[in-house]
Amino acid sequence: MITAHNVLYTGKTHTTGGRSGAARSADGNLDIKLSPPGSGGAGTNPEQLFAAGWSACFIGALNKAGVKLNVKLPADLAVNAEVDLSLDDGEYSLQARLNVSLPGIEAGLAQQLIELAHTTCPYSKMVKNGIEAQVKLA
Repeated sequence: MITAHNVLYTGKTHTTGGRSGAARSADGNLDIKLSPPGSGGAGTNPEQLFAAGWSACFIGALNKAGVKLNVKLPADLAVNAEVDLSLDDGEYSLQARLNVSLPGIEAGLAQQLIELAHTTCPYSKMVKNGIEAQVKLA
């Protein structure tokens, strides 16, 4: 059983059709078509969704790191996320990278900000440590 510790928000979606289906959030703010990677379909895929979520969360963590280290972050900071879907010995897996751009910040300080953000970003924690998860019949 999952133990809740001061839950701040719960994102809820309803997905049908898998990689060739659709997903909609409970509040209706997310309503997307899904397509398999490389299929040329009109929708996105789980790898792109994960990349978007992690990079957005990481920018939030960078902002907190900037406050903690008393560094004004550039308005044009950016995070490019890459999520690979791999198949090895019949098993699917993911691997991922974040490429962080902090224009105008000295490389040593930029690296310090990135490392601090990587220790506090919830997505980064999940990537490094796993996530408590539950799968059950509804």
